[in-house]
Amino acid sequence: MPQALPPTLAEDVLNARIRLPRLRERITTPEAAAAWVKDGMTVGMSGFTRSGDAKVVPVAIAERARQSPLKIDLITGASLGNDLDKILTEAGALARRIPFQSDATLRGAINRGEVMFVDQHLSETVELLRTGQMGPIDLAIVEAAAITEDGAIVPTTSVGNSASFAILAEKVIVEINVSQPLALEGLHDIWIPGRRPHRDPLPLTSVSDRIGSTAIAIPPEKIVAIVISDKGDSPANILPPDEETAAIAGHLIDFFANEVRHGRLTPSLQPLQAGIGTIANAVLAGFADSPFHGLTMYSEVLQDSTFDLFDAGKLDFASGSSITLSAARGKEVFANLERYRDKLVLRPQEVSNHPEVVRRLGLICLNTALEADIYGNVNSTHVYGTHMMNGIGGSGDFARNGYLSIFATKSVAKNGELSSLVPMVSHVDHTEHDVDILVTEQGLADLRGLAPRERARTIIANCVHPDFRDALSDYFERACLRGGHTPHILEEALSWHTRARDTGTMHATKRTLKVA
Repeated sequence: MPQALPPTLAEDVLNARIRLPRLRERITTPEAAAAWVKDGMTVGMSGFTRSGDAKVVPVAIAERARQSPLKIDLITGASLGNDLDKILTEAGALARRIPFQSDATLRGAINRGEVMFVDQHLSETVELLRTGQMGPIDLAIVEAAAITEDGAIVPTTSVGNSASFAILAEKVIVEINVSQPLALEGLHDIWIPGRRPHRDPLPLTSVSDRIGSTAIAIPPEKIVAIVISDKGDSPANILPPDEETAAIAGHLIDFFANEVRHGRLTPSLQPLQAGIGTIANAVLAGFADSPFHGLTMYSEVLQDSTFDLFDAGKLDFASGSSITLSAARGKEVFANLERYRDKLVLRPQEVSNHPEVVRRLGLICLNTALEADIYGNVNSTHVYGTHMMNGIGGSGDFARNGYLSIFATKSVAKNGELSSLVPMVSHVDHTEHDVDILVTEQGLADLRGLAPRERARTIIANCVHPDFRDALSDYFERACLRGGHTPHILEEALSWHTRARDTGTMHATKRTLKVA
């Protein structure tokens, strides 16, 4: 391997960050570490929703690919930050990408068929690796806050799939990020399930339970290179709440208050899960002014709203797989991490998203939809049914198994030209059987216990924008004349999408409606 002098680093910092002395001999440059990557390898890389990703070795891999053709299959926890997917895509370094992404450049390559993208439920990836159905992992690249005295890896702001990558990989590269606070140590709960079919039950019965270790235990000899980094996580691009997201939050708070009045929930509700993004973050932030208290959270990503609720005295404990914050909130939280340490835990994503735990704890699950149809089927991933946006992420893990499965979306998009509620979704990620509540700024549709025709009338009456309500009602009533348990007019079911593709709008003229 290429040799390089260790980076200049204060001795006390080095001792605190790499506490197994013999591993300090493996400190090298990003370029030397990247030389371990070979064409055709499967690489497992840390990172979950823009946090805890390796920062400098991936850039060195991209530079290698520019100099000499090199392609890898890249598996992560979820999306990467610091434009890493963009950099690797532009360098031609990606043959296959698993299981989630959110980068525009990579998205374009996926939709052109240049990068093979495998869209997976986030709880399943390492299960497939562990049983040999995918992989094997040739090399793991994991960001760490420290390496312990016995060679265990202390993750940074995410766990994701990092633990299983390090355990399953033949070789491991560790990026020690000195910008990440050492106070992160002790925040993690690393629990790895046994082999099937004689696996013990996952012993987690409360959001605040700690069932594993605080670091990733691997044989130290597997660590072939250590690289020092000081580059921070990419901040979350979260827009502030607007009139529509505030309305969505209001509808949900009213719904939960009604559930409390009827004795189906207590003022502490059930543990909350929320997907990443502006809508989910804004809805959770709305709980700060709600009558609910003693809340808990069992989720994937802990966003700004998590810490807003802590500070408001509404949230008692939060379990996640990563912490992804806006720039301002991140600076504040990580400078005062001790304030939150006894209220937080970060777990592997196969635990944070584990269907058994989701069902056992009875989670209230809030995720976002690109579109939903009149019967409650939800499309989370594909534009016009063909073009991948980001991926299903963990929404399916939660939707199928939660106590309440809620999907939120604004009722219209593209300045009102597109309706988010359509006759038939162009791609199904979550079937009507896994959707309990649909909510837009227009209102909330409680679909529990309803037959398809009842669901359609409830969704149209409560969730659809007024500009599209009559047209959707017209479609449904004419479909009912044809009969069926789930009535459709097959030759028209996707006509709203083809109209939008061809004209840029889902609005139909009166003449078109009359002919139809």
